[in-house]
Order: sequence, then C-alpha cells, then structure tokens
Amino acid sequence: MEKRLTILKNTTPFNLLPDDVLLSIADSLQEIRYNKETLAYRQEITKMKGVDIIAEGEYETFFYDGQNNKRSVEIHHTGYCFGGISVLLNRKKALKSVIVKKGTLVYFLPRKDFRALCSAYEDFFQYFTTDFGNRMQDEEFAHFFKKPPSFEESYIASEQLYSRKIEAVAYRDLISCKPDFPICEAAKLMADKKVSCLFVKDNTQQIIGFVTDITLRDRVIAQCIDAKQAIQTIMDNPIVTISTNAYVYEAILLMFRTKARYLVVEKNGEYIGFLSRNRLLSEQAQSPLVFIQSVKLALNSKELKQKWEKVPLIITQLLGRGVQAEIVNQVITTIADTIAQKVIEEVIGELGKPPAKFVYMVLGSEGRKEQTLKTDQDNAIIYEDKANEQRELVRSYFLEFAKRVSDKLNDIGFVYCEGGYMASNPKWTHSLSHWKRNYKSWMEESLPESAIKFSTFFDCRYLYGDEQIMNELQDFLDEELKNPMERFFVFIAKNALQYNPPLTFFNNIRTQTLGKSEVFDIKNAMTPVVDLVRVYALQNRIFKLNTGERLKALQEKGIFSETQFHELMQSYYYLMSLRLKNQASQVIHEKIKPNNYIELKNLTRIEQVTLKEIFKTIENFQAGIKMRFTNNLLG
Repeated sequence: MEKRLTILKNTTPFNLLPDDVLLSIADSLQEIRYNKETLAYRQEITKMKGVDIIAEGEYETFFYDGQNNKRSVEIHHTGYCFGGISVLLNRKKALKSVIVKKGTLVYFLPRKDFRALCSAYEDFFQYFTTDFGNRMQDEEFAHFFKKPPSFEESYIASEQLYSRKIEAVAYRDLISCKPDFPICEAAKLMADKKVSCLFVKDNTQQIIGFVTDITLRDRVIAQCIDAKQAIQTIMDNPIVTISTNAYVYEAILLMFRTKARYLVVEKNGEYIGFLSRNRLLSEQAQSPLVFIQSVKLALNSKELKQKWEKVPLIITQLLGRGVQAEIVNQVITTIADTIAQKVIEEVIGELGKPPAKFVYMVLGSEGRKEQTLKTDQDNAIIYEDKANEQRELVRSYFLEFAKRVSDKLNDIGFVYCEGGYMASNPKWTHSLSHWKRNYKSWMEESLPESAIKFSTFFDCRYLYGDEQIMNELQDFLDEELKNPMERFFVFIAKNALQYNPPLTFFNNIRTQTLGKSEVFDIKNAMTPVVDLVRVYALQNRIFKLNTGERLKALQEKGIFSETQFHELMQSYYYLMSLRLKNQASQVIHEKIKPNNYIELKNLTRIEQVTLKEIFKTIENFQAGIKMRFTNNLLG
C-alpha cells in the first residue's frame, strides 16, 4: 500500500488529490505485471477499461501510419498515467498504440473510478483536457487523431456545445432605419440586404424598436395597413441583448425565456450585430436545447406530458457528455418554465382575459432554477391592487385560474405541493399590497415558522405576467432588508442550520434503511448549502436567483474567499450531478418515480470518500455561520 501511495503522489495529476482520496484509490488499484514485451493497446481498436499508472518499467506509445510505421513515438516511465485522454475524449478507444516493455509493473484504475475523479475534481479533469489541447498543436498528433463521430460520449463535444461563446458565432450586421421611414421602403431595404429583422434608431442612434418579416405579415398585410405609413407605427420593442462574453447555450435559453426571435449582440457597451433563433439552433443541431423548441410547439397538455416524460433521457445524455450540473439545472428549468407558460396561456384561453395585471411566480428550487426530476409545484400569484368593488371579481378569477393551472400541471407530472405552497391555495394568491404586508410581518414577527415562509418566498422568480409587479415587490423587500431586526437573522440562520450533513461521529456516511437498502437523502445533504448561502445573500441584499449565482456574487463582494467559493461551488454541483444521475437512472432503468435517496452500495469507494470530504466542507461552513449569525445561541 505504501508503494502505491508513493507512486500516486508522484504521478500527475493524481498528486493534485487529497490524501484520503489517494488512500482510497490505492486500495482500488489492480496490479498487472508484464513478463514479456507486449502490444497492450492498438489505436482506435482497443477499448479502454480504465487508465494505467506505470509503477516500474516502460511504455512506448505511438501511432501506426498506413504502412504500419511508428509515428509520434514517445517513451514513458514510472509515474506516467496512460489512457486518460482516450477515456474522456476518444470514445473510450485507445488513442495511441502501446508496446509495454518486459518487466513492467502497472497499477490499473477502473474506468468508473477514473470518471468519478474527473467529475469530483475539476483540476484533475482539466489536466487531461489541457494536455489534449497542447498535443493538438502538434501537426502529426492532430493528423492521426480522429474526431469522435458521436457526441454522446465525448467531453470535447460538451465543450463545443456548452462552452462556446457568442463571439465565436457569426452574427449579422445591424441594418437600421429612422422612425419616420415608410413601411414599404423598410420592406424593400430588408429585401435588398437579405435580412429578416430591421432595427429602428432615433436621432441619437439608440435602438428604439425593430421590425421582422412576421411584423410585416401580421401588422401590415393581414390588417391592410397603408404601407406608406412610418415604420414606428408597427415596430416591436423592447429589444433583448446578449454580450459577446455570454455562452451560446445562455443565448438560446434567454430567447426561450423572453420569447425573443432575435438578440442584439453587445460588446463593451456597443451594439455590433444581431443573431436569430434559427441561426443559434442550427449551431446546436445535435443539442437537447432544440427539444425546448418542440415543447413550445406542443398543442395541448397531453403533448406536454409526453415531452416532460422524455426529459430523463435528455438529462442522461447531457450528464454523459460531461455537461456541468449547473447547466443541466438550467435546461430542466427552461423546459419546465416553457411547459408552465403553455399551460397558463391555455387556461387564459379558457377563462378569458384576466381582469387585472398579475404575476405568476415560482418558488423554491424552481424559483432558484435548480429543478431536478423529482419536482412538485411551488408557485404563487400577485395581482395589482384594485378598487373595493372589483376586488372580489379579481380574486375569484385568479383563484379559479390558479386551480386550473395547478390541475393541468399535476396531470403533466408536476405534482401538487404537499406543503400547500401553490397559487391554488387562497393563502398564496393576493394583491401586491397584501404581499408586501406578508413579507413585512414575517420579518417583524421573527418566529421560526415565519422564517421558513420568508426563506421559501425569498426564492421567488417571475414566470408569467407583468414583470413590473415583481420588480416593485423586490424594491420593497430591498428597502426592508436595509434595517432588519437582529432577531430576524437569528431565526433565518437557525432555520438554515436544521439540517446536518449525513456524517457519523467517525466520519462515515450516515444511512437509513429503506426496504432492504441502506440509503441517504441527498436533498437533505445539499440543503445546508442552499439555506446558508441564502442567509448570506439576504444579509448583503443580493437578489441573484440560484445558489451558484449567489455564491459568485458573495465572492465578488469579498464575503467568501476564492477558496471558500470554489469549495462550495464544487461541493454543491457535485452533489447535484449525483442527484440528477440517480433520478434519471431511477426513471429509465428502475422504472420507478424519481426520489432523493441514493443507495450507498451503488457508489464506488472513491465516490464515497469524495462525499465524506464534501460533507466535512459543509460542516465547516455551518460552523462559521453558527458563530456569525447566532452568537453561539445554538450551543
């Protein structure tokens, strides 16, 4: 065992891992001794079952060319890891051929354990991708490397699809006209320039609106409007912008959330071009993001239910590509949002136009954009204040509206909330002034039950309706948080400390018996991070939506150090990835409804050691907040 540890500590990138993890790896290694010179791996033929660490002896790696000559020959000795790039980036096929010299001793690490390390430790994973990038700069290496034809098992594909920035996409130049430009001349300009979107600029060159092919069809031709009228009479607004530093997947999700068909590209405060939805989707032809568009085209609740049932397969596909859990959460949330918006529009079609402006907001994990496959309804409605004689009419409409939306969502697969945090519950459908009183009273009462309500409703997000109502509520809350009662934060912190990481006194994972299995609840394991980050966000009046965004904002404010930020981000999204994989597997393979219980026997020893390290990190985080917010009131 001591020799194995010594070799691991002198092998890159294993030397980056914690000692506890190295001990677990050492115990998992298999020894292979070569008593004669052997062609161990053949490029593009041999399937890699794991990675090799040379303990003694020598590997000769090379490519065979068309005449069976050796090319790009390299000699490797003790402390070299072979196979990482092949497993991660070459469809698990050996990238190069290998001749092992007589007398060589190899420590073999199974593929599952190796992939688990890559998921848990970003620096470890990045070593192999960086090494690959450096090798690809060598012309001979690049010549022999064959790009994977399938995106399904390639980390490189995930980089292309989810790490490509807007600046790398070919966008169109902005074509514009003045507000008084005749409609017919605008149409001619669009035809001449071969663009489907024309922007309208005022005298200061600010974009004040836009016109598309659809605008001309629906507002001019369909309504027989005089085409000599000024373009400003039919233009659309507002515009939706995206920075060149944003990622392509963010642009697509933004388009689906805002229903925009065009994005104006912004760089250093200047508008430099525009992108169409069709252009972005064509860039993502093999991406599950295209699935969202098919959801938008669904005609009824039955079709929406069928779409939602396909989501576990999409999640498995994304995670299999190595896509980060944070991105996977966003994809699930966008699909769920799109379904809910379709349902809301269907119900409005049944009941008629709402009698008042309103906001349908979502709460909890959906509000934080951290949805998983086990999801229930958490929502509420805020409507504008109306005169006394209209109040009952307005309230009656929205309660019936909320009931129908909730019933339809339940039928699709978004089950009713057991705690009753739904708009269909009369307690959570009210006027804006009533909601302001709710928040104020929860802060002033400073009771345990009030702290729970406040925490739930702080994680709220606009989904449908008049967003200005939501903005007004947030502005009100921002003012109230400037001078909160001291006991308010004490109770909020106490509420955040009610869950502890599942570790025993001897730092083993604490389990519970479920049927014949020993399991632990991964949602409860993650809750301390969510709750405690929320406390810091409240104290610093940070209104970012999800845990990751809040962590980034707190790090930028200097509340968390860079080390704390990275530890918490890595811990939280490692747990999220494990949770999503487990739920997808339950639906696809076990044919059961997804839950948050993970069987300990299904985890490798390395995954178990990694979880213990994560739970220790969370415990330390809890200890810090206990002292900071409760003055040791909890003992």
